[in-house]
Parts: sequence; C-alpha cells; structure tokens
Amino acid sequence: MRFKDIEGQEVLANRLTEIIDSGRVSHAQMFLGPTSSGSLALAIAYAQYLNCEHRQHYPEGSPLRADSCGECPSCRKYQELMHTDLHLVFPTATTATVTSKPCSEDFQEEFRQFLSDNRQLGTEDEWYAALGVDNKQGMIRERDADNIVRTLGLKAYEGGNKVLIVWMPERMNLSCANKLLKTLEEPAEKTLLLLVAESTDRMLQTILSRVQQTVVPDRNNDIDPERRTAMGAMFVSWMRLLFKLNMQQLSGWVDQMATLGREQQKQFLQYAQASLRACFLKTAAGYELTRELQFGDEKFDASFPAMITPNNVEQMMQAMNDALYAIERNAYAKITFMQLSFTLSKMIKKR
Repeated sequence: MRFKDIEGQEVLANRLTEIIDSGRVSHAQMFLGPTSSGSLALAIAYAQYLNCEHRQHYPEGSPLRADSCGECPSCRKYQELMHTDLHLVFPTATTATVTSKPCSEDFQEEFRQFLSDNRQLGTEDEWYAALGVDNKQGMIRERDADNIVRTLGLKAYEGGNKVLIVWMPERMNLSCANKLLKTLEEPAEKTLLLLVAESTDRMLQTILSRVQQTVVPDRNNDIDPERRTAMGAMFVSWMRLLFKLNMQQLSGWVDQMATLGREQQKQFLQYAQASLRACFLKTAAGYELTRELQFGDEKFDASFPAMITPNNVEQMMQAMNDALYAIERNAYAKITFMQLSFTLSKMIKKR
C-alpha cells in the first residue's frame, strides 16, 4: 500500500513521511480513527515507506511530498502483505475449523485476503462475516501476546525494521494487554509497533501511556447514495412509528435493524444523530436541510424538523449516544433499539 493509493489523507501522509525522513520515528504508535478514515491502510503505507529502499520525493506543490517506490523488493512484498518482517495481529473467534483458543496466527491467509478484497478498508463486522463466525465477538487473546513477544524477540529476517500492526487493539483482553506492556515500553532494536484503533474507551491507560497517538480524521462523511436512501427511509418510518407507538409495527422495525451488522447499526445511529442535528438547526436558526439529509418524503421534510426543539434535542442525542455505546459493546440489538425507541417516543412528544 502506497500513500498515493489512499484518497483524502494527503496532509497526514505528508506529516508521516516527514517524520520518517527526519528520523523521529516513535517505536510504539497508535493510529486512531474510524475504519472509513483509512487508518489501517495508512499504517501499512507508513510501514512500507519506512522499509522502502528507494523512497520517492516529489517537487514542491505536489499533493504528496514523498512516497514509497512500489518497485523495490521490500515494497513488492508489502504490496502483497507477505514481507517476512511484517506481522499482523487482529481479533479472532472460533470457527468451524478452529474450534478452540483461536489467535491471529491461525488466520493469516484469510486476513490478508480480506484486506486485499477490501483495500484495507474492511470493517470489523465484515471481517467476522468473512470468517463465518456469525454474531460472535472477536478478541485478541493471551496466545496472541505470547506470539508477539516471541516474534519481536527475533532479529529481522531481511535486516530492516520489524513491524507489528495490531488492528483493533481495543479487543485485547486484560491478560493480553498486560503481557504487552513491557514490549511496548522496551521493544527490541529496529522494531515498530503500530496499533490501529477506532476507540480508546476499552483500552488500559497503561497501554495508552506507552504509545504516541496519531488521530486519523475521517476523510469525509459521505455514505453511498443507495445506502443513504435506504437509511433515510428507515429513519422516516422509525420517527413515524414513535408517534403512533404501534407495538407490532415497531417490533417489526426493530427486528429489521437487528438483522444488520454492528457497523451498519452504528452508521444508522450516526446518520440519525446528524438528521436530528440538522432538524434542530432548521427549527432554531432557519437552516435548510442539506441535500444529504433530505429524506425523500416532502411531507416529512416539511413537518418533522419542527418536532426537534431545545426542549428535547439534547436528551435525544444523549439517548442515541448511549445506544451507540451499547452497540459498540456488543449489546443485544433488539433490546437496545426497543429501549431507545421508547425513550425517543417520550422525548419527541415533549416539544
């Protein structure tokens, strides 16, 4: 992966290449940002640039100041994620073929294929779907930590920098996290540890204190137009059900939401929050709904924003934040969305 292949992150890419060129590489770093930001792709491009034998530097005024060459032996191996000094760790769960004590070592081929198929932009839920683990929650376990400590204790095979990329380190269990503390604090020479996380909420403070954090901004908030239309329709039907509170129909809507993966559920809640915020701005300040937040229903577009007022907007946003928090922690989706629906139904009527 080269920086030129990652759209919308030129500013951060330039900062990362400048850090490497200046020799100020921290041995333990965290790339923190949503999957859609390209955080994992940036981590791989960063490692590839670090080990590139013929780094390319571009004229002043170019979008990128530098990039890996893409042609040297190291780059070619990184392109295939097959470099002997690149090690990948990620959450796993039991499958039909690995029925107990799974770890990253058991699924290296599958993970490389997943990254290749999704251009390093695949979500956690999509990874679990590719593994075929149904609704199981993945984890990074003690066995992973043992493999990390052993692997990083060896010399680099090709004489460059050893790189360990841990995707979704927030999935490390307590035993694994504690075992990695010494490695994060005192890694072997010419070793780079890159953690690629979406959230720090579930991570030990002792881990966070040992890594240099780089916040990866989301490149944009665009959602696929077809997906946006579908979410708009779901939002409209949900809000109407909150007024009627027809339990049979509401249960059907909740059942439909529960069939979606966690990432899609989170995306819908974020879309709903953005919609409520836009409606409030229209009510309070007269701002028109943007094209992206128009729902495709003229009657609803005209009347619903008036329902979101200073009397209920803050409580409704907090209720959705609580639901997002619960979904991220693998809460039972039907209960989460039904409870949220009851809460919003009360709030929306107190305008």
